[in-house]
Amino acid sequence: MKFNTTQRRLFVIAPALLALTGCATDADSGFSGDASSINEITHSLWTYSWLAAAVVGVFTAILIVWPAIFHRAPKNGPEFPKQTQYNVPVEIAYTLIPFFIVAGLFYFTIVKQNEIVTPQENVKHEIVVNGFQWSWQFTYLDAGEDITVTGTPAKPPVLVVPQGERVRYTIVSNDVVHGFWIPEFMIQMQNLPGVTNRLEFTANKLGDFPGRCNILCGRNHAQMLFTVRVVTPAEYETYISNLKPEVEKASLT
Repeated sequence: MKFNTTQRRLFVIAPALLALTGCATDADSGFSGDASSINEITHSLWTYSWLAAAVVGVFTAILIVWPAIFHRAPKNGPEFPKQTQYNVPVEIAYTLIPFFIVAGLFYFTIVKQNEIVTPQENVKHEIVVNGFQWSWQFTYLDAGEDITVTGTPAKPPVLVVPQGERVRYTIVSNDVVHGFWIPEFMIQMQNLPGVTNRLEFTANKLGDFPGRCNILCGRNHAQMLFTVRVVTPAEYETYISNLKPEVEKASLT
């Protein structure tokens, strides 16, 4: 079957349009815009970054496929087609367009990052997140005394936080570099030995959300898991109250 010029052009352009349409509706698949206060800040950046990547990818694919289809040497023509080089306007465009894309993404990333890491005064709770080989330790500082929950690779710990109340997390490590990552909340911050990092956010949705270390930290890195459990403020207070007898019992034994 032979295709005319118009049909061949549609053969190239139609898949590109379909890809763009799909990306426009599914670019934010897997993440919600309101799971936490960080999602509310970064979700738009995530979506438009993927849309920009989709546009660039489709445009690049067209540039690759188009010459292969429409600039083939004719069967009865010369052995080699006419060679061209040093198209200055095109080379300038290929340099400036990526520069502006990267500069735009860099600018909006810095703006969102500064908004995320700027401390606020409405913090109600403080939790120390200590990463170690190969699990997590969560210390609740606002309980009147240090109450610590320590996990193991075989029994990952649960980080309980209240819904709708801002929590400050102090991110530390006492051995190697780890990564405190909660995918659903669109945030990660490194646990660095000898360095104290701080992160604040509010969890908006009730439920359990998986967390993990996203920095290769040793043999059992894949087992360095935890769960973030978002509960109501009343349930959070009950949880802290129930932890106190366990801590006192452990200290006596």
